[in-house]
Amino acid sequence: MDAPEFNVGIEPELLAQAEKLGLSVAGMSEARLRVHLQKIDPAGAADRARRWAQENAEAIAEHNRFIEEHGLLSDHLRTW
Repeated sequence: MDAPEFNVGIEPELLAQAEKLGLSVAGMSEARLRVHLQKIDPAGAADRARRWAQENAEAIAEHNRFIEEHGLLSDHLRTW
């Protein structure tokens, strides 16, 4: 009987891509898996980044609007 596989804390989309490419993720952190997938499948990494940007475009725009209107919280610390 095979031991159960635990992939706690790794994004399911990354696991699916690794499985599709036939990669073993045993002992890998999510960060290490991301870097590895970027090296061996840059198109897949670019697609994920593009989807993330599209999914979060509204929040990014709102954040940028807030910064333009109110400035950065650390502006008072700047000496230049």
